[in-house]
Amino acid sequence: MKMRRSILVSFAVLFLFISSHSIFAEENPQSQESKDVVVTSESSPVAKNVTAIEVQGNKSISTNVIVSKMKTRIGSLYQENIISDDLKRLYLLGFFSDIKIDTQDYKDGLKIILVVVERPIIEKISFAGISRITLKEDKLKQQLKSKETQYLDYPSLTEDVRTLKSMYEKMGYSQADVTYKVELVAETNKAKINFNVVEGQKVRIKDIIIKGNNSFAAGRILKLLKTKRAWFFNAGVLKDEVLTEDLERVKSFYQREGFTDVAVSSEVNPDAKQPHLLYITIKITEGKKYLVGSVVVQGYKDITEKAILSRLSECVTGKVFSSEAMKRDIISVQGLYFDRGYISAQVQESTIVNPDTGRVDITYSITENQIVYVDKIKVRGNIKTKDVVIRREMRLHPGERFDGEKLRRSKERLTNLGFFEEVSYDTEDTQEPNKKNLVVDVKESKTGAFSFGGGYSTVDQLVGFVEVEQKNFDWRNWPYFTGAGQNLKVRASIGNLSNGFELSFTEPWMFDYPVSFGFDLYRRVHDRDTETGYGYDEKVTGGDLRLGKEISEYLRGDIMYRLDEIDLSNPSDDNDKSLTDEMGKNLISSISPGLTYDSRDNVFDTRKGNYLTARFDFAGGPLGGDKNFTKFEGRASHYFPMPKGAVLEVRGRLGLAQPYGSTDNIPIYERFFAGGAYTIRGYEERKVGPVSVNDHDPLGGASMVVGNIEYTYPLFSFLKVAAFYDVGNVWEKVGDIFSNKDANGVENSGGLKSSVGLGLRIKTPIGPIMLDYGIPFDKESGESDKKSGQFHFSASHGF
Repeated sequence: MKMRRSILVSFAVLFLFISSHSIFAEENPQSQESKDVVVTSESSPVAKNVTAIEVQGNKSISTNVIVSKMKTRIGSLYQENIISDDLKRLYLLGFFSDIKIDTQDYKDGLKIILVVVERPIIEKISFAGISRITLKEDKLKQQLKSKETQYLDYPSLTEDVRTLKSMYEKMGYSQADVTYKVELVAETNKAKINFNVVEGQKVRIKDIIIKGNNSFAAGRILKLLKTKRAWFFNAGVLKDEVLTEDLERVKSFYQREGFTDVAVSSEVNPDAKQPHLLYITIKITEGKKYLVGSVVVQGYKDITEKAILSRLSECVTGKVFSSEAMKRDIISVQGLYFDRGYISAQVQESTIVNPDTGRVDITYSITENQIVYVDKIKVRGNIKTKDVVIRREMRLHPGERFDGEKLRRSKERLTNLGFFEEVSYDTEDTQEPNKKNLVVDVKESKTGAFSFGGGYSTVDQLVGFVEVEQKNFDWRNWPYFTGAGQNLKVRASIGNLSNGFELSFTEPWMFDYPVSFGFDLYRRVHDRDTETGYGYDEKVTGGDLRLGKEISEYLRGDIMYRLDEIDLSNPSDDNDKSLTDEMGKNLISSISPGLTYDSRDNVFDTRKGNYLTARFDFAGGPLGGDKNFTKFEGRASHYFPMPKGAVLEVRGRLGLAQPYGSTDNIPIYERFFAGGAYTIRGYEERKVGPVSVNDHDPLGGASMVVGNIEYTYPLFSFLKVAAFYDVGNVWEKVGDIFSNKDANGVENSGGLKSSVGLGLRIKTPIGPIMLDYGIPFDKESGESDKKSGQFHFSASHGF
C-alpha cells in the first residue's frame, strides 16, 4: 500500500523568498493567480531514495528542462533542504506562477510529483489612442520591458506604463493617461496586452511665481531654474524630475549664501479657464543668514597653525557660512598635509551657533597620523604601453614620501603623452604601516591612425592628404610596433596649390637615457598664387636631425641641424628686381639651438600655464651652404583660466634675422611674413609687411613682432567660440622695427597693424577646424583703402 507523506517547508523562508523575487505585484488583481508554494506528503519520509520524478501541468516547458534545473536526481537520497532549494531554483526561472510538490511511495522509494502552473506567454502587444508619438509600433515596443513571446509579468507592465507616460511628459503632455488591459486565453495559456492612451492637451507653463525671496530678486532665482515658462524660444514643458532638481538648485544657492535653514517647495496649479496652462509657484522660507564667527584649529603638530590657516579661504571670519565652502576648506587643508606626506591625515569639523554673536563658530580637529612613504610603484591598465614609458614620467619614486604636487605633475606628464584617456592613482597597504604601494591606473587611448581626407584653407586652398601616424611606436616590437613611446608619422598631401611628403621619427629616450633623438625628411611644393601671398613657385627638399634634453621639470634644451635645397622659379611677369634676384636653387645648411619652457597643464586642451620658446639659427659660414645669416625666433604664451571652462591666451612672437659675410640680404624663404590665419587675422595671407612695388607681392622682412589676445569659450565638448585681437607688423630690416612708416613710406599708428574678430573652434575626428572673421584697423601694405574684413578658414590633421 502506497502512502503519501507531507513535507513541511518553513513559512518564513518561503515568504522571504517570494517577496524578494516579486513574482507579481500585489496591487494587480491578476497577481492573485500566484499561489503559495506547497510541498505535501502523507507522512514524513525517512532515509528513502528518489525512484521517480513526475511533472504535471506543464505545457510550454518540457519536463526535461524542469528536471534539469533541480539538484534532486533519481537514485539520490531524498532530503527536505534540497527540495526547498529546488523550489527556489524553479521559481527563479520565471516560468511559473504556482508550484506544488507531492511525494508518493513508489518502487521501494519515493516519487516526487511536481504540479506547476505556467505563466501566460505574451502573444501580442497593441496600442490604442497614440497619435503624438511618431515612433513606429515596432520601435515603440522596443522601449517596453514586456516583450512578445516572453512571459507575462505585471510589475513589468507597471514599468511600461511609467515609460509611456515619461515619453509623453517630455513632449509636454504631462496629463496623458495610460492604462493597460490583459486578455488571457485559458486554452492556449497566452495573453494579449493592449495599452490605451488618452493623450489630452499639451500642457504648458504659463508663468513661474517666486514667493518668499526677501534677500534676492525673483529674476536671479529664475535664472537658476531649468524649468522655463512657455515663450517663443521655449516650449514651457513641465518635467517633474527637472522641477525637483530646480528646487534643490535654489536650496543650494541659498545655502551657499549663508541661509543654512532655507526651505524650498513648489506648487503647480492649472489655469481656471484653460487647464492645459499651468502656474508654478516656488515658495521660499529663507530663515536666518549666518556668518562665520571664530575659526579654531586644533590637533596640529608638524605643520604650523599659520600654514593651516593660510589654506582656509572660503569659510573665514566675516564671510557667509555654507557647508559647501567649509568642505572646500577641509579639502584644501588635507591637500596641505598630503603634499607633505601625511596621506592619512584626517580633518574633522564641528560647528556651533554662538548665542552672543549669532555667528557660526568653526573648529577644525586634525589627526595628522604619520608620514607615509612610497614602497613600490605598480602600473595597471597598460596593455600596449611598456611599464618603463609610464615610470619614466613619474616625478615620485620608491622610498620618497608621498607628495601631492609631484603626483599632480606626474599626471600632467602622463596626460601630455597623448597615450591615455584616463590617469588615476590608488594606494595599497603593505606590512609596514608607514609605507604604501602607489598604484598608477591608466586607460589607454588609440595612438595609431591611418587617415585620409581633404580640406580647404585660405593658405593652401583645396588640399587632400593621406597619413599614417603612431604616437606610441616601437620599431623593435614586431609585428605590432607599439609600446615604446616613440613617434612615427608619414604624411603625403596634394592640392591645387601645394603638395608634399613628410617622414618624421622621434625617440624620446635614446638608449634609455633622457635624451631625445629624431629626424625629419620632407619635400614641399607651393605654386605661385598672389592671392595667398606667393609671387613665385617654391620647392623645398631637405631634412633635419634633432637632439633634446630636459634641463629641469619645465625647461628643455634642443639642437637641430637642417639641410635644405630650395628652388624658386616662375616669378610674376611684372615683378621688380628685388624678387627676381631671389630666383634659382640654393642650399641652406644651418644649426639651431633652442630652449623651451612649458608649464601648461594639458598640451591638447590648455587651461593654464606658460609656453615660452626661443630658437637661434646659424646658417652658412663653417657649415657650408649658399647663404649666410643668423636668425632668432621667440614666442611667449600665457594662459589664464576663466570661469565656466573659458580660457584667455596672451601670446607674443618676435623674429629677427641678419645676413653676414657674402650674403647681402636675407633670402626670401627665410624671411618673416605676417597677415592671415596664423598671425594677424583680417588681412590677406602674408600681406602685412614689405611688398613689391609693381604688383604688391609679399617680400617679407628681417624683423617681425606679432601679438595676439584670444578668449575661447566652450559651448559643447567639440565646439568653442573665440574672440581675438591681433597686432603686429613685419619690417624690411632689423633697424626698422617699430618704425612709424612701413616699408613703402606710408604712415601708420606706431608702425603696427591690428585687427579684431570672432571665430569658431570645431573638434572633428580628422583634426581641428578654425573659422575666423577678422576686421582690420589699418590698410594692407601697398593698398590705398582699408578693407572691410576677411574670413580665414583652415582644417589641419591632429587636434
